[in-house]
Amino acid sequence: MDLYYPTGNRAAQCPVVIYTHGGGWAAGSRRGITKASFERLFLKLLEKGFCVASVDYRLCKKGRGVHMRDCVVDCKDAARYLAKNAGSLGLHPDRFFVMGDSAGGHIAQMLLLSSPESLPGDPALAGTRYKMVAGVSWYGPCDFENMNLFNYDDRPDFRDRFAARIVKAGSTAKEKLARYREVSPVNYLSKDSPPLLMIQGDRDTTIPVKHAYYMKEKAEAVGAPVEIMIVKNAGHNWRKAGGDIVPSREVIIDRTVRFLVEHFRQQSQTR
Repeated sequence: MDLYYPTGNRAAQCPVVIYTHGGGWAAGSRRGITKASFERLFLKLLEKGFCVASVDYRLCKKGRGVHMRDCVVDCKDAARYLAKNAGSLGLHPDRFFVMGDSAGGHIAQMLLLSSPESLPGDPALAGTRYKMVAGVSWYGPCDFENMNLFNYDDRPDFRDRFAARIVKAGSTAKEKLARYREVSPVNYLSKDSPPLLMIQGDRDTTIPVKHAYYMKEKAEAVGAPVEIMIVKNAGHNWRKAGGDIVPSREVIIDRTVRFLVEHFRQQSQTR
């Protein structure tokens, strides 16, 4: 991972935003933070006093035997590492935030909603505690078990397009269901969940907007704090689809920053 420290408002123990990059769990890298909308977003967070950790994780490339669960475990280990070394790194282990896009949006939801001890990885980091305060997901999926959330009615075989990245070949139906449920963030919602903001495009054919509405519905059922923001005329990665996106990228960035800053302030006032 790469650590970026605040350019202003720096405290002795900084709050930290963990960034999990997109790329379909099979591409991308931590260096995506320096490009386009992400650079503008994270520069704003650095100005607000946040440290930012941009994380690499194993990728689901053919022949590597890596699956989606491994991507999540690696990112949870990154959080555990930051917490375990918070003193020397100048970080506050009770002020962790997370943000990701696409596959990284899914991983961000998993980090935010699942407990620190779940999905264990490196034994040397076992038992390390940290507190997630709030998180933001840009066009990330929330559930893989519910195939109705994917818009491929004309291609039923394509609705389960991420299967090879979730389970290994030859898995039984029982094993497949268990793994699908394990990596679906919606299953970790509770009334005690940290606040989540999901921002989705209404014309996204990769991760349909249904995911945001479904997450909101399930959150309301259990009393979990989930907000959604729907971007009109937006495909995946905020590509234009039928017109200019509304609101603009700058508004999306500002909403993301404001959400994290507001919850940092609220958490600071309650301590």
